[in-house]
Amino acid sequence: MAPLGEDTPLIEQRSYSLSSSEAGSLQVLLCPRSPGSPQVLTFFFGEYSAEELCVQAAKACGILPVCHALFALTTEDLSCWFPPNHIFTVEDATSQILLYRIRFFFPNWLGLEKCYRFGLQKDRANAILDFPVLEYLFAQSRNDFISGRMNLTLNLKEQGECLSLAVLDLTRMDKEQGLTLRAFSSLSYKACIPASFRRLIQSLSFMTRKRYRQMVRRALQRVASCQADVHFIMLKYLMDLERLKPTRASETFEGQAPGAAAGQDPNCLIHVAGDSAITLPPPTLTDSTANLTSIYCISSGAVAAVGGGQLVRTHSVHTSPSLTSEVEFPTLREALSFVSLVDGYYRLTTDAHHYFCKEVAPPQLLENIENQCHGPITSEFAVNKLKMEGSAPGSYVLRQSPQDFNNFLLTVCIQTPLGPDYKGCLIHRDLSGNFFLSGLSQPHSSLRQLLVSSWGCELLADGTALSLSSCCPPRPKEKSNLIIVRRDCSQLPPSPAQAWPQSQRQLSQMMFHKIPADSLEWHENLGHGTFTKIYRGSRLDKVERETHKVEVLLKVMDGTHQNCIESFLEAASIMSQVSHQHLVLLHGVCMAGDSIMVQEFVRWGALDTHLRKCGPLVPASWKLQVAKQLSYALNYLEDKGIIHGNISSKKVLLARKGAGGSPPFIKLSDPGVSPTVLTKEMLTDRIPWVAPEYLWDTKLLSLESDKWSFGATLWEIFSGGTMPISTLEPAKKLQFYKEKQQLPALKWTELATLIGQCMEYTPHLRPSFRAIIRDLNSLITSDYELLSDLSPSAMAARDGLWSSTHQMAGQDPTLFEERHLKYISLLGKGNFGSVELCRYDPLGDNTGALVAVKQLQNSGPQQLRDFQREVQILKALHSDFIVKYRGVCYGPGEPRWERGAQDEGALNPNRSHRWGRHEEWAGPDRFPSIGPPFWSGSRRQECPARELGVGHERKRKRWGTFEFSSFPFVYQQTLPPSPFSSPFLEYAPESLSDNIFSRESDVWSFGVVLYELYTYSDKTHSPSEEFFRMMACDHSMPILCHLLELLTEGRRLPAPPGCPEEVQEIMRSCWASNPKDRPSFCALSPRLDALWAGRRG
Repeated sequence: MAPLGEDTPLIEQRSYSLSSSEAGSLQVLLCPRSPGSPQVLTFFFGEYSAEELCVQAAKACGILPVCHALFALTTEDLSCWFPPNHIFTVEDATSQILLYRIRFFFPNWLGLEKCYRFGLQKDRANAILDFPVLEYLFAQSRNDFISGRMNLTLNLKEQGECLSLAVLDLTRMDKEQGLTLRAFSSLSYKACIPASFRRLIQSLSFMTRKRYRQMVRRALQRVASCQADVHFIMLKYLMDLERLKPTRASETFEGQAPGAAAGQDPNCLIHVAGDSAITLPPPTLTDSTANLTSIYCISSGAVAAVGGGQLVRTHSVHTSPSLTSEVEFPTLREALSFVSLVDGYYRLTTDAHHYFCKEVAPPQLLENIENQCHGPITSEFAVNKLKMEGSAPGSYVLRQSPQDFNNFLLTVCIQTPLGPDYKGCLIHRDLSGNFFLSGLSQPHSSLRQLLVSSWGCELLADGTALSLSSCCPPRPKEKSNLIIVRRDCSQLPPSPAQAWPQSQRQLSQMMFHKIPADSLEWHENLGHGTFTKIYRGSRLDKVERETHKVEVLLKVMDGTHQNCIESFLEAASIMSQVSHQHLVLLHGVCMAGDSIMVQEFVRWGALDTHLRKCGPLVPASWKLQVAKQLSYALNYLEDKGIIHGNISSKKVLLARKGAGGSPPFIKLSDPGVSPTVLTKEMLTDRIPWVAPEYLWDTKLLSLESDKWSFGATLWEIFSGGTMPISTLEPAKKLQFYKEKQQLPALKWTELATLIGQCMEYTPHLRPSFRAIIRDLNSLITSDYELLSDLSPSAMAARDGLWSSTHQMAGQDPTLFEERHLKYISLLGKGNFGSVELCRYDPLGDNTGALVAVKQLQNSGPQQLRDFQREVQILKALHSDFIVKYRGVCYGPGEPRWERGAQDEGALNPNRSHRWGRHEEWAGPDRFPSIGPPFWSGSRRQECPARELGVGHERKRKRWGTFEFSSFPFVYQQTLPPSPFSSPFLEYAPESLSDNIFSRESDVWSFGVVLYELYTYSDKTHSPSEEFFRMMACDHSMPILCHLLELLTEGRRLPAPPGCPEEVQEIMRSCWASNPKDRPSFCALSPRLDALWAGRRG
């Protein structure tokens, strides 16, 4: 790119200047990176978007399109940032001054250890910053440091750090400008330190100031011989500055929590940081710290401020359907500043082609989505995408150029005698906005027109003729060099593009809970499915002396359809591994005789029946709530790569009608027999719910198929549960698809547009469910109400609901009432308590969240104190690999605490029959070594495999709870029922002898976990069995003393059969007699990473 001069237009056909202070102008101030670089861009007369101004500033500073997303515009005092689509109007009488700054920070981003750009291969990951951005970040940070924007206390330590930074700054000036000795000696170190520090030095005595000068001079002499280049010095400067003020990378917003109770301060602070999470106001969010990648929706609405006519903007941040935090901002500008920050971080860390709401959507992103264009990804990712899509001749990827804002690139697959090859074509956009492509004689006014003209034409690339046939558009959460990976946060979200491989799992690989036939009671028949008979029933579960009775739904597989049993059990296996409040809970499967799927009973039945029954009495707002909840469930399945394959209103069950002003609540039922085993006639009968591409080719069942089905279901919901096309003859149904017809458009234009997008005949053009949620929110939260839906009585009822909701929001969300805990099943029993799966259902309509309830038994005063201490420790821990604390329940019986339910329960009982290779346990995020380092100052007393819960996604392990830290007291008062179940067999020697629990004792227990992993929980090789074999049935002394004697003699658990030598070495190091000789968890993690990488290679 040619350097900018006085005659170079910044924006075509508009007035501009590189430097001006005239009235009636807009000035964008740049951080001076080097002598002679532009410091201000001036624009005259017209309208400019913030993104447009940022692009011009990036060109002036040499910032490439890949790093362009890190920058934004702000006011001079940094009080407000502008979203990319903000429009600035320049008029004669006014002038505006803006700053072009890096807004999106990732601490520790100056290397590849903790933050880096995603690469196809781990060893080929790229740094987040290139040299131009590094120079700009240095200039911005140096200016903030010297101007006093960083609030420093200026204690002795900070004074020393400031002087060190001044030495680095002076050294940089010398190397950058090539100063002579005389010119260099004339520089004052005071010009490189904050103004407050300068004033402090000036107030000191002459001798003290002289000592400071001598310190700086000696430091300069020491670094004078340093051979480091300017960029290395800048890196060092930034790293020292980050260590001096680590919190400068976060932004804080002031707002009010609308759900605050009377007497509670409604004011709140919202903190957003790129390296960790977003901290939201708690009265409505139990866990107020949410990872940026877990946010799936931000909705907004304008409400009148109390005591005046000013409008304030309320934004709701949704991290799950049941966890929502609402914040009221005093001005629209502050609200959009907050949303644009979260929106930008989400694109940088999770999905480069998604936006949360149109109020802050970048114009270029909207244009790219319309044109199926990728961002500035590299050719490496473009070629890889074509390979993943099958490398069909003529398939292409359209992307922005990573080097030039005015260029686009076409990467096209061609067929050669040697196989597929990939060529690139350049699309250039000139200053007038026309697009040019080699092989087309005429320019085009838009990228869409150019692509349409290219189809069927012969293009040239490197002398090779090629043609375009099919586009490969961006996919949700697609990984590329635009995504920044943060090691300190949860792992990069998996791309949902690769769907769950349905109908490819064998029966031995399926997972579900088996229910004995004698625990079921049968009631009335509720109807028939395609292959099943449906009954209402009860499930009896006996726990000690108590019998729990739970109402269930029994789906009996008809014995005449033997060829569908495997598919039926596969559906049960899938449903048993997912957990979502809008998905029907599967209790298990009864295999006695017929195959029986045991599900939770949903009271009000199918949605289509209710809609037909109530007809016009169902308001549009009620239907929108149902549609939104259905999209939540399908978004959850999409994120996990699971295809439902059978979505319609009869598969949507109504758990709560929503009468009296309360919202409805739905649950999506299981898919039943997979459509892959259905005949063509059965699939034709499902038109228009079945996706057309699957009707023609059963191999094309994909996540996009569910989006078509959702569009048809959405049309069905807003048409009163009727679908006229379903009554047509099969031939006419097939004709509907062959002619690519559409359902009649609804009167609600925005909703009709969304349905049309979902029912697009080209599968990859259908929106993701996250985008569907966003569009539904824009319908629900519009700044007007559907007044025709509300009768006066309904409005009064709704007001009453809102007032009660606000009262509930003011209560402590971590205190659970025992009467609302509904027992479902026993998860397990420990040495000092039991764990039950319950539903916390305060509304009494079976819509509450699933929780795992740990109940303490035989609770004396000491155990109660230990229980409370355990709760306090767990409340302070926030990690993806530690079970989340939900709350505590103090009832008339034993104290309990609630935690989030895991998809697959404890690791110990699941291990032996579900995985058969040692390599499955050697992955860096499969090993539980990530959990213990997070505990920092806390100590676990137990670390066995039974304390690990298995979440379905990527076989993630989560640490369970702490056992009580009063080991001698607990041991004397509550002995395990069997010596084989004693937890003390897994304790370190110093814990057994001296009651010492430390990080080193946790390492010992971690070694026992490794042993259990590699023995697959085989009881014949369990630690208790092995130690009792060593004791040789000697009962001459207590078990505890005998065990301690064995450990003191150096006796250890034997090597598991088939265990790799590297893992055995790790176990032996964990079981070192001297605690100081055991490795730290930080040292174990890279060893496990290396082991996993070696075995995968």
